[in-house]
Amino acid sequence: MNGFKTIDVSYEIYWLKNAFPKTIINENMEVIVEPKANEYFLTADCYTKEDIQCKVLEWLSRGAYKTEPFQSKRKNQEFREYMQNGINNYFGMDFTQEDFEKIYQYLGNRVNHNKTIKFINSGFDMGVLESEVNNVNDD
Repeated sequence: MNGFKTIDVSYEIYWLKNAFPKTIINENMEVIVEPKANEYFLTADCYTKEDIQCKVLEWLSRGAYKTEPFQSKRKNQEFREYMQNGINNYFGMDFTQEDFEKIYQYLGNRVNHNKTIKFINSGFDMGVLESEVNNVNDD
């Protein structure tokens, strides 16, 4: 099972690696989707497909929206496009730059995990992000 806790997580990592071709997995089971920029998340607490999906939204949305790890404007734009394309390919979506801004604003850094779950369960309905007065992480 490649060291992952469940077969569901192994399958999700397989699909994630297809969406982010630069992905490597280190000995700590960190999924590093962009090694040069060190864009990664931990899988130690991942047991389900939903756990991986939450990690992608909560930990990779910043890179898709605004991270600038490189000195060149062109390299940073290529990096953000790589992150956006990877997330879109993984989820089978077509999120825009504006969508990534909202995803990062409402879900990034695991600011509201319950909202992340609602967003996923809604089929990625962008209206879910702005609904309710952003209940702070009641998980």
